[in-house]
Amino acid sequence: MDASLEARLKRLEAQLRTDKVMVAFVAEFSRGKSELINAIFFANYGRRLMPTSAGRTTMCPTELGYSSDVPPSLRLLPIESRLESMSLADWRLRPERWTHIDLDVRSPLQLADAFSKVAEVRRVPVAEARSLGFWHDQLPEDNPVADANGMVEVPRWRHALINIAHPLLKQGLIILDTPGLNAIGAEPELTVNLIPQAHAVVFILAADTGVTKSDLAVWREHLTPEADNANARLVVLNKIDTLWDTLRTPEDVQAQIQRQRATSAETLGVATDQVIAVSAQKGLVGKITEDKALLEASHLLELEDALSRGIMEQREHILRGAVSKGIGELRTETMRVINIRRRDIADQKLELKGLGGKNNAVIRNMRLRIEQEKQEFDAGDAKIQAVRAVQQKLLGDVFVLLGSRACTADIQPLTDALRQRGLKLGVKKVYAQTFDRLRAGLARAQSSGGEIQSMLDATFRQLNAEYSFSLQVPAEPDLERYSRELTKVERSHLQYFGLGQAFKLAQPEFAERLVLALSSRLRAVYDSAFADVELWSKSAAAQLEAQLRERRKSFTRRIEAIDRIHQASGGLQERVAELEASETMMDLLDGRLQDLTSYFVTGTDAHFANTGPMPVT
Repeated sequence: MDASLEARLKRLEAQLRTDKVMVAFVAEFSRGKSELINAIFFANYGRRLMPTSAGRTTMCPTELGYSSDVPPSLRLLPIESRLESMSLADWRLRPERWTHIDLDVRSPLQLADAFSKVAEVRRVPVAEARSLGFWHDQLPEDNPVADANGMVEVPRWRHALINIAHPLLKQGLIILDTPGLNAIGAEPELTVNLIPQAHAVVFILAADTGVTKSDLAVWREHLTPEADNANARLVVLNKIDTLWDTLRTPEDVQAQIQRQRATSAETLGVATDQVIAVSAQKGLVGKITEDKALLEASHLLELEDALSRGIMEQREHILRGAVSKGIGELRTETMRVINIRRRDIADQKLELKGLGGKNNAVIRNMRLRIEQEKQEFDAGDAKIQAVRAVQQKLLGDVFVLLGSRACTADIQPLTDALRQRGLKLGVKKVYAQTFDRLRAGLARAQSSGGEIQSMLDATFRQLNAEYSFSLQVPAEPDLERYSRELTKVERSHLQYFGLGQAFKLAQPEFAERLVLALSSRLRAVYDSAFADVELWSKSAAAQLEAQLRERRKSFTRRIEAIDRIHQASGGLQERVAELEASETMMDLLDGRLQDLTSYFVTGTDAHFANTGPMPVT
């Protein structure tokens, strides 16, 4: 395995170790969201960990995950960080600015006490609330109530990160617990980056109210799914225990619940089977008290099954596909090297056996012929390097198109428009033009990539014909998928540029947060496209380098064998025996390669089909 193959294998390993499955729990206030998280993930602690009470509980977005590099802890980003021009992604790189609380995973009481911090609030003057994004003069109905002293309540923290070694979190699950509509709308980082990138969204309603006006606003503005990921949206009709009525028959109660499911599904535009009716509170009690009847009546297990066998299993399937493809490509390239060596060994054996009984003059002529072949190959190598220089120039052009400078330049007009004072008239047009430029840049990069692909194909075919190489051009990176990703980003945030958001967008602090969030998301798309092109380029170069290197080594080995035979009697048979031993070693290496890779290439799906998906409980 050469350095390039090793680097690609390490990249695949890193993907496996770092790939996360994010499930976002989204709801308006008082829908039982925190209770649902407690019931699904923390019932084994025998008590509630996430704070739950009437009214508002989770005041800041909270991520629950696990990293072995960080001790069990709760990290809290002060709300005042909104006043600084840094995105949430940048703040993650500044751990010293977060409040850090160590967690004792063996103490449910300490965990619950620590987690209660996410519900903390502070009272500030209206002017400060305005600058933090929680007060809008033009939208009084959305503002918090001011007390007699003109002070209003705002969250104490902007974002919370909980690192805890829960079995599911250790397997790569991240839970994103989000606050209500006003808090979501005040934090563009949530709607531009975190929620859209979640692999699944659990949207929670209250069974006794169904879809309220504010619920519908959250859904339409932030959660309406694209056609290709509609199945990644689950709607939970929580608190069905409020409909349990001893004065009505069980059949009547179930009929009412089914009507609420159907009505909610119709209002939100999803299939009825995507609406699951549960009682998080009764499910939590049923788990803690081991009351199987109550747990069954809560229908909590149905939701867990939907998460496990639906969303989580789909994500696992995608990851298994990536592993199978990546390991398959690595195996193919390694097999090419093995087969090249096999062919060279066979050629050397045939060459040496033809020298049996020949005199020294014939051996010397053989050496001269090999040296001539080497000189001709070296001359061809110079032509190869010239072609590669042209390809590298074209590749450099692609990297310029996908580089951070190009992305920043394309975004700049939108950035300037959003940073203008007052109402942002015409900004929606600038927004559309920005995404048109970004997509055009990707299209130009794709076109240049096509030229490089054609040149590589012609070069590889010529080398295969002239030198009996087995070069195969790797698949050209599909930059169109990043163009589609840009379109998704564009569609999902059009609401910020409509008339309803004009007053909010006029606030400099909010506009700045939107600029930072959008810039971060768009650069991430471009960075991913850049990485794909870079990997494609390295894969093609590594193949060529490997086969050129093997051919040069072959010439060296052939000349050394002729010299040994010429200098020592009996050297011929000894060298043939060495080559036969090398053939055996190649067979052993081939078998070992198959043993190491067959599970990942052919057996993974079958294995997981037998063991089932990762359980939620």
